[in-house]
Amino acid sequence: MPKMKTKSSVKKRFKITATGKIKHKPAGKKHGMVKRNKRFLRTQRAMSLLCSADAKIIKLFIRKKK
Repeated sequence: MPKMKTKSSVKKRFKITATGKIKHKPAGKKHGMVKRNKRFLRTQRAMSLLCSADAKIIKLFIRKKK
């Protein structure tokens, strides 16, 4: 069976912290800012952490060797 390749799109969209958690940029800030309220825009500015169930899936795709 061939090796599983790393997903290039996942490498670009997610970062791994030093403790092994996965950070991501929240969705909804590409266009259409006029109809969004200020609190939404402010909270979408920062990176947020994925839940542990989703992080397991993303770690399979990243497969960084240390």
